[in-house]
Amino acid sequence: MRIALTGSRGTLGRAFTRHAEAAGHEIVHLTRPEYDLSDAPSLSRGISGGRLPVDLVVHPAAYTNVDGAESEPDEAYRVNALGTRNVALACADAGVPLIYISTNMVFDGTKGSPYSEFDEPCPKGVYASSKRAGEVYVEHLMRRFYIVRTSWLYGKEGDSFIHKIVRAADSRGALSVVDDEIATPTYVEDLSEALLKLAATGLYGWYNLVNEGECSRFEYAREIMLLTGREHVPLTPTSLADFVRPAPTPPYSTLRNFVGAEAGVTLRSWQEALAAYLAEIGNAGTPG
Repeated sequence: MRIALTGSRGTLGRAFTRHAEAAGHEIVHLTRPEYDLSDAPSLSRGISGGRLPVDLVVHPAAYTNVDGAESEPDEAYRVNALGTRNVALACADAGVPLIYISTNMVFDGTKGSPYSEFDEPCPKGVYASSKRAGEVYVEHLMRRFYIVRTSWLYGKEGDSFIHKIVRAADSRGALSVVDDEIATPTYVEDLSEALLKLAATGLYGWYNLVNEGECSRFEYAREIMLLTGREHVPLTPTSLADFVRPAPTPPYSTLRNFVGAEAGVTLRSWQEALAAYLAEIGNAGTPG
C-alpha cells in the first residue's frame, strides 16, 4: 500500500513509518511546510495528487499540549478539529479510508470501569473537546474510517512520562506520584503493528487500541523504578487534588479493546511492553 501519514516526525509517526516500511508499504509524508493541516488544498494534493494515489491515510498529527490548550483554545481547535476536517474532506474526495488517532480523554473518567467503543464520549477541557470535534468531523464527512482511541503513548523518540519520572527520581531521590489517575500506558511500536493489522481488516468504525491492563500513575512509576534498578527510590502516593493543573484530568479513563479483539487485533500487556521498551533503549531518562 501507499500510505499517507501526518505527524510523521512524532513519536507514533516515526514508529508507524518503521513498521509500515518493514512490511513493504510506501509512506507519503504529509509534513510541513509542504503540507499543513490548515491548508486543505495542499492536503488534497498530497492524498489524491502525485504520481500515484494513496491507498490509506493515517492521521496522528495533533495539538497535544493538554494544559496549553486551555490558554490557546483557538489553536487547539484549529489543529485538532479543523485540521482533521481538512484531512477527512481530502480523503472523502479521493475515496481513501482514514485512520484518525484520538484519545482516551474524550471520556470524562467518571464511569469507574473500562470504557468500550460503545460508551458515549463526554470530553472535559479544551484538548479533549477539540479531539472529540475531530472525531465528529470524521464520522460525519466520511464513510470509510477507523477512529482509534489510545492512551499514555510512549516510544523510542520523544520525552515521555518514563524519561521524566526517571530524571525526577535521580534528581530528587524520592517521588510523590498520583495514585488516583488510572489508564493504560501504550507502546507506539505495538500500536503501530495494531494499526497495520486493523487497516488490513477493512472493518471500519471505532476502536480502542491500548496495551492490555491498567495502572495508576503511581503503579506505572513503581514498575519503571523496578525495571530500571531504582526500586530503592521512595515513592509516596498522592492524589490528583494535590496537583492543580489548567486542564481537567479524567481520573479513570482505561479503554477496553472490545471491537479490535473481536477482529483479532490485540496488544500485549502494558507490563510486557514496558519491559521490552526499557530493554531496547538501555538508558531511561534520556529522550530519543
